[in-house]
Amino acid sequence: MNRRALLPFFALPPLLLAGCHGRTLGNEATHNEAGVAHIPCALGGSPIFRTSCTVERRQTGDGLMLVIHHPDGGFRRLLVTTDGRGVVTADGAEEAQVSVVDPGTIEVAVGDDRYRLPATVKGGPLPQR
Repeated sequence: MNRRALLPFFALPPLLLAGCHGRTLGNEATHNEAGVAHIPCALGGSPIFRTSCTVERRQTGDGLMLVIHHPDGGFRRLLVTTDGRGVVTADGAEEAQVSVVDPGTIEVAVGDDRYRLPATVKGGPLPQR
């Protein structure tokens, strides 16, 4: 999939993110007063997405790390890639499966958990699910 580069909204300038208090950013992600992004997630194999997960950004030596926190205290660490894959798991044995939901959203599946992240897809026509 190196024909298309997926650039999650987390790569946007911090000024844009800081100005989104309580409003929708992208499709379904929102930010609260503290700047914490809430994203839709379907955990444990659930078919229903709820905006109950939060995301924090961390710049690391490996690049931009996204830490997705579950409401039960669990979490996933994803590393934003620059090679067209979008994100990969930063730890654990399970690989992230990334698919395009629509022009502004990717779905990341890791094990039985799925997350919807706003994204900009660069390149030709989108392979939608």
